[in-house]
Amino acid sequence: AEVRRANTIPGLRPDAKCQVTVEYADHSSTAQPKRVDTVVLSTQHDKRWNDRQDDLKQQIIDHVIKPVLGEWWSDKVKVHVNPTGRFEIGGPHGDCGLTGRKIIVDTYGGWGRHGGGAFSGKDPTKVDRSAAYMARHVAKNIVAANLAEQCEVQLAYAIGVSDPVSVNVETFGTGKIDDEQIRDIVVEVFPLSPGKIIEYLNLRRPIYRKTAWGGHFGRDDLDFTWESTAKAEEIAEKVGVASAT
Repeated sequence: AEVRRANTIPGLRPDAKCQVTVEYADHSSTAQPKRVDTVVLSTQHDKRWNDRQDDLKQQIIDHVIKPVLGEWWSDKVKVHVNPTGRFEIGGPHGDCGLTGRKIIVDTYGGWGRHGGGAFSGKDPTKVDRSAAYMARHVAKNIVAANLAEQCEVQLAYAIGVSDPVSVNVETFGTGKIDDEQIRDIVVEVFPLSPGKIIEYLNLRRPIYRKTAWGGHFGRDDLDFTWESTAKAEEIAEKVGVASAT
């Protein structure tokens, strides 16, 4: 916003958003950050940048990302600027419709950390819905495979980038193996791109009216494919433990 108001980069417009992925030394509450892994920044702009997205990316890196990151900047930081391409139309003209609601009621009642994206009002192409279902599915299979007693899975995405920019597994000290090892198994076993999630969980079906009440998780309904633990045995075999299912 400061760069836009100062006209440091001419032609920027107000609709902008940013996501930063940070790697920490460990999973404790006092862990110190080790490095910045990925920065995703999308910014609305006027027509002059439509066919000059590479130039705009460099301007954003030079005038926004590097100054903000300071000592945390390095050439190893992965940067996505407007990963879907031109972003000329933004604000209410670009996005309107049903609002999101009930994210806590729909999920874990505040127990699980949540990125804030609602399910309601989202079709399955939106990771707010599909990837949240997949994270639930992955975590449930890890527990069913007897790799942990508790499990929370975090997935983070950049618009226009198929693979997640971050996959994190937290077992709260209950894991039978290191969380990083479990994460590697997750990446190997489960499809995590939005398109593959939709196909894997069969989400393009008229099943969502049921989710208007009673929550999305913990329900014994065959349409709720994300509740399946069919992958538990395969996961368990990879580390030689007996599955709980």
